[in-house]
Amino acid sequence: MWRMWVVCTLHLRPFYYLPFIESLSTVALGCDEPYEMPLLSEQASRKSSLVVVGGLTLAVAISFGYMLGSGKLSLASTGLPSKYGGSDALKSVKSELITQGFSVLDDTKSLETYGFSPNSYHPASKHSLVVKAFTTEDVVKIVKLAKKYRIPLTPFSGGTSLEGHFGGYSDTLGGICLDMSNMNRVIQINEDDGDMVVQSGIRWEDVNQTLEERGIPLFFPLDPGPGATIGGMIGTGCSGTNAVRYGTAKGEWFLNLTVVLPSGEVIKTRRRARKSSAGFDLTKLFIGAEGTLGIVTEATLRLTPKLPTSVAVAQFPSVESAVSAVTELLRSDMYSHIQCVELLDVNMMEAINHAGQSNKTFAAKDSLFFKFQGSASSIKETSELVNKIVKRHGSTRFDFAKNFEEAEDLWHHRKVALWSTMAWVGDERARIWTTDVCVPPSKLPQLVAETKADIDEQSIISCVLGHVGDGNFHALLAFRDEKELEKVKDLVHRLVHRAILLDGTCTGEHGVGIGKKEYLAEELGEGTVRLMRAVKRAVDPMDLLNPGKLYPENNEK
Repeated sequence: MWRMWVVCTLHLRPFYYLPFIESLSTVALGCDEPYEMPLLSEQASRKSSLVVVGGLTLAVAISFGYMLGSGKLSLASTGLPSKYGGSDALKSVKSELITQGFSVLDDTKSLETYGFSPNSYHPASKHSLVVKAFTTEDVVKIVKLAKKYRIPLTPFSGGTSLEGHFGGYSDTLGGICLDMSNMNRVIQINEDDGDMVVQSGIRWEDVNQTLEERGIPLFFPLDPGPGATIGGMIGTGCSGTNAVRYGTAKGEWFLNLTVVLPSGEVIKTRRRARKSSAGFDLTKLFIGAEGTLGIVTEATLRLTPKLPTSVAVAQFPSVESAVSAVTELLRSDMYSHIQCVELLDVNMMEAINHAGQSNKTFAAKDSLFFKFQGSASSIKETSELVNKIVKRHGSTRFDFAKNFEEAEDLWHHRKVALWSTMAWVGDERARIWTTDVCVPPSKLPQLVAETKADIDEQSIISCVLGHVGDGNFHALLAFRDEKELEKVKDLVHRLVHRAILLDGTCTGEHGVGIGKKEYLAEELGEGTVRLMRAVKRAVDPMDLLNPGKLYPENNEK
C-alpha cells in the first residue's frame, strides 16, 4: 500500500514537489536507479491532484517513516537538520572520555576561557566540556565519541582569532571543545628538501625559533598575530606582514595535511613532493574551512631561505599619499626585494609613541614601515630607490635602520599594534574591535579615505593599519559603552560593503567565523555558497564539526 502512495507522489510532483521525494522513493521502492514516472498531462494532473492531495502528506510520512525505521535512510542523508544529543549524551561522553584516560574540564572558569575571546565581540557561548588531545589517535577517539553521541565538536589551539571561531555551539548545548594546544611537537625536519612536519598546535614563532636554534638557515614565512598556531592558520587561511613577498596560507606553504574526518577516519591529503597534479588539491579544501570539514592534526610546511633584512620608516602628510607611493613601488624593478610594506596611520603612530616600548620617538604622521631583504648591496639599492619614490609622493621623513638591533626594534612596533592601541586609548572601559578587509591595491586609497572619513564622522577613536602591499586593510575601533559599540558595528558593516563594492573581500586574513558569514553570499554569490554547503553536508552530514561558523544561514526554501 505504501508503495502505491509513493508512486502517487511522483505523479503529482509538478505541483507538490519536495526535493527529497524522488530519492526517498528510489530507496523505498528498492530501485537501483532513480525512480521516474511519466508525467500526466497538465489537465489530468490537476484533476488527479484534487483526488489524492489529501493523501500526499500521509504518503510521504509513511514512506519516510518506513525507511527511517528500517535503517534504509538517515536524517543526515536527507539534508534535514540533525538533532544533537542532550544532557544524558554529554554525561556519557564525559564518562567515556575519563575512562579512556583523557583530561576533561567542565568548571565554569575553564568553559568561559575556552568559549570566549577578550578581543571578539560577536555572540558566543561557553562549551559543555573541554578535552585535551596530544596525538592524532587521541583526536580520532574524541571525534568518534562525538559522532556516537551526536555532540558538536569545536577545535581550539591558540585562541587568537577575532571573528568568533572557537565558541560553543549554543547556550543550551555548548558541545565539546577539543584543546589541541598540547599537540605542539616538531615531528621531522627535512633540511635538504626545505620542509618540516609538525603537529598542528605548534605556534608559528616556535617553528622558526626551532629552526634558528638548530642552525638551519630556513624559515616559515607566514606570520599572523603573535601566538597563532599552525592549525588555526590553516583554518582561517591566514597571512601576515610577509604576504606581499611570500603570499598567504592558500599558496603552497602547506605541502600536505593529516586530517581526522567527522567519521573518525584519518587521511593525508597528499605526499611530501613539492608539487603534484594527482587529483583534487585536498590540502586547499581544508585551508579556510575553519575546522568545519575535518580536524588537522599534522602539517608538512614548506620552508624558504632566510635572507638578511633591514627596516625603514617613511612618513607622509596623508594616508592617500602613502598608499599612492606603494602603488608605484609595486611596479618597480626592485619589488622582489621588498618583503613587507605596512601602513600605520597618524593615530597608530601616536599610540606607538605612547606605549613607550622604544627609545625612538616618531612624528605623529601617517607612515609606511618597509622590510627589505637580500644581500647588503641589494638592500642598500632598494632603500635608495624607495626613498626616491616616497619623496615624489610627499614623504617628509625616511629613516633607515642602522643595524640589526634597530631594525628589530622598529619592526616590533608593528607586531604589537593592538596592545599599543589599547594602552593609548587610556580608558579602563575601552575595548577594541579589530576587523579587516582586502581590496585590489589600486583601490586601497579610496577605501582608506572613505573609511577614515566615516570613522571621524562617528567620533570613534581608531587606528588604521594594514598590509598595504597586498591591499589588506585593518581598522582598530575603540568603544566604551553600548552606544559606541552599536556605532562600531555599523562602521564595520559599511566598511565590508565598501570593500566588496570595490571588488574586494570581507576578510583578507582574519577568516569568517560568526562575524563575517552574513557577507559571503554578497561577495561570492548564492551559487558558490550553495556549493560550500554541499561540500559540508557531504563531508560532515551530521554537522558535528564547528557548527554555526563560516556558512551563512540558509534561508532558502
